[in-house]
Amino acid sequence: MTEQDTTLALAPRLAEELRDKLIAGELKPGQRLSEAALSVGMDVSRNSLREAFRLLTKEGLLRHEHNRGVFVATPSVASIIDIYRVRRTIECQALAKAYPNHPAVARMRLAVERARAARSDKDWSTVGSQNMVFHAAIVDLADSQRLNAFYAQIAAELRLSFGLLADPELLHAPYVDLNAAIVEKLEAGMTAEASAALEAYLTQSERTVLAAFSRIDERNPSGK
Repeated sequence: MTEQDTTLALAPRLAEELRDKLIAGELKPGQRLSEAALSVGMDVSRNSLREAFRLLTKEGLLRHEHNRGVFVATPSVASIIDIYRVRRTIECQALAKAYPNHPAVARMRLAVERARAARSDKDWSTVGSQNMVFHAAIVDLADSQRLNAFYAQIAAELRLSFGLLADPELLHAPYVDLNAAIVEKLEAGMTAEASAALEAYLTQSERTVLAAFSRIDERNPSGK
């Protein structure tokens, strides 16, 4: 296998690892990515890393600035609105048609319990990560690998939008109990009620994120 073949073969895996870092909140909107540090930390060549950067730039998760480097993308208002539109379509339908004994329900319950423990410790980063786990498990209810793969990109963009908030407690604290209420409805076989609760929840979350974005624009009207 040539060096180019190796680079092309590794790039999707590296892109997935970087996407996971975005979902986990380890990379923040606007953050400059150090090619040297990441290549050492991930034990890969710079060529492979550059190809992974190219893939994530195509997805809109990274941006390349000439003579400056590669940066984590900052979501726009339009992209945030679109993300939530997609979430309502996928997640609410997955809940409405869910089987209450699906294995993903146990993962939803575990994510809620871990988020509660992290909330007690004021560990908002972990609360946010467990929230992402919870919603990924909702998508798992649909038993579609294609949806899961698509949602991974949406989840990464979503976590970037969460990174716009200066106060993570404001974003994450209310949703721990809302997640718990949704999983309780699902466990009881109340799938329509769980779906309706999630739709209201997503509307509230969207407003919170958009409000945070508007405050950023007010502080930085030049957009720089």
